[in-house]
Amino acid sequence: MTSRASSPDLQAIKQVARWISNAKRVLFITGAGISADSGLPTYRGVGGLYNNEGTAEGIPIEVALSGEVFRRRPELTWKYILEIERACRGATPNRGHEVIAALEERQGLEVWTLTQNVDGLHHKAGSRNLIEIHGSVVTLICTKCDWREQVTDYAFIEANHDADALPPTCNECGSVIRPDIVLFNEQLPEKASFELERQLERGFDLVLSIGTTSAFPYIAWPFLDASRSGKYTVEINPGVTGVSQAALIRFPHGAAETLGALHDELTK
Repeated sequence: MTSRASSPDLQAIKQVARWISNAKRVLFITGAGISADSGLPTYRGVGGLYNNEGTAEGIPIEVALSGEVFRRRPELTWKYILEIERACRGATPNRGHEVIAALEERQGLEVWTLTQNVDGLHHKAGSRNLIEIHGSVVTLICTKCDWREQVTDYAFIEANHDADALPPTCNECGSVIRPDIVLFNEQLPEKASFELERQLERGFDLVLSIGTTSAFPYIAWPFLDASRSGKYTVEINPGVTGVSQAALIRFPHGAAETLGALHDELTK
């Protein structure tokens, strides 16, 4: 069932609201599209800001932002980490993030969010049952010791490290620091992967895929498995994706608009 109107189909909104009202456990799977209304670019991984173009060094951005290059040339990886963070700096949660966080407070409903995003906006909006499968850019960690710190932005790094002074180093041990994110070709974080597996084993009555192309198997699988198991599945995405055919209801609209309409229906 797909809405093609200029705004989310009201009957479809009502149906999803009924599913949520009757559900005990709901999973939201989010990608860059949910942060688009916060002014963030809908990039692939962390590299699509460059629209498949190469870097000034003549290598693909995915290579510059890979674990291998970070180990060999951390100053190069940091150069592009700073460019991406600067483009995202100052973003705040939008209506989509806020609705998901608000649903966690709904009595009798357990809500979990699996996000590919590293922007930290779900956390800022108040979501607690959050699986940041690619990590978070707002957390910096040392590559050697246990130092870690939550930060607002990377302005202090820019102020103290020009291109010739990168990478930034740990005040505790002097080793290179990095964002606590998954670079290209790195393994997923063990803690987040374990939590995802644990929650999927418990099962969900309804799974919503929002603003993601579902290109990664671990992002597509929970949605596809829910569909095969006869659970309710909803997709919110202006574009057709790899999981679109598995959606019982599909909204080809923005996340903030659709989730806002859903929240309005639930709170009538």
